Amino acid sequence: MKRTNEQSLGDVIKDVLRTYGLEKKVTQVRIASVWGKVMGEFVAGKTVNIKLQNDTLIVKLNSPALCNELSYAKEKIIEKINKECGENLIKKIVFM
Repeated sequence: MKRTNEQSLGDVIKDVLRTYGLEKKVTQVRIASVWGKVMGEFVAGKTVNIKLQNDTLIVKLNSPALCNELSYAKEKIIEKINKECGENLIKKIVFM
């Protein structure tokens, strides 16, 4: 019986990223990209920094009023970002 060592390309890429410790960086870039798409051009333009720390998304904005406004929609924002990413990466969000 012939043995094969076949893996999908996605699995190979995940293994390489894990081996070189790049998973977190790729996830950061992915979430930053999704942030602009989900939140729109205006909010993306007011975003100074976005960082995923464990399962918490930390978003620094240059508008205190926008921070306050977005804090009312945290659950919906988390849901939209996770849906766009195709996995539950974010459980909590903090606006600064």
